[in-house]
Amino acid sequence: MANFDIYFVRHGQTILNKYHRIQGWIDAALTDKGVQDAKAAGQRLAHISFTKAYTSDSERAQHTAEYILAVNSGTVKKATIAPAFKEENFGYFEGNDENQTWHMIGGPDGNDTFNAMISAYTIEGVKDRIAAQDPFNDAEDNARYWARLQPGFDMLMRDCVDGDKVLVTSHSTTIRSIVSRFQPDINVAISALNGSVTKLEVRGSDISVAYYNRVDDQLD
Repeated sequence: MANFDIYFVRHGQTILNKYHRIQGWIDAALTDKGVQDAKAAGQRLAHISFTKAYTSDSERAQHTAEYILAVNSGTVKKATIAPAFKEENFGYFEGNDENQTWHMIGGPDGNDTFNAMISAYTIEGVKDRIAAQDPFNDAEDNARYWARLQPGFDMLMRDCVDGDKVLVTSHSTTIRSIVSRFQPDINVAISALNGSVTKLEVRGSDISVAYYNRVDDQLD
């Protein structure tokens, strides 16, 4: 099995992010700040020559990948769409006001924010809790979520070769869920920022998190 690195980047800010609306499978355009988030991530990663690039099928992630690859020192200039890496499906709660929704789901226990719920129930438990309260049963519980995401990792493990530097533009909860699975000692109750970089190191069958949620310029 190969040794390679994966750089997960959260998409830039969108209109729904700006208005604190829940955004999973629904999509929204990048704001002006979101474009700057994406461009800043591109500059931050420009010296890392990507050999492969993937993006979720959400346009906000695709556009973020375009900005990053436009200034990258590698030869890859277009990301392959990989739907496995899209955001969690929040079902009935898609588009709802964040504060109102998290207060309804976690508030009875005193956990009024998404991060507070993660601290109390784990990110895996939060998925199950949201799915249990979705009256349409469309929200992904943790098992359903990972059944959809795992094929993306299987693809990377199958297709990547030694020395690959892989870009994946994705989403906050997806990145946090990945970090929680492979490096559970990292506190994912801290939100992944728009444009932030999270690096995974794959060494054969071993996957570890080199860093999470970085927005500084000293990235390797």
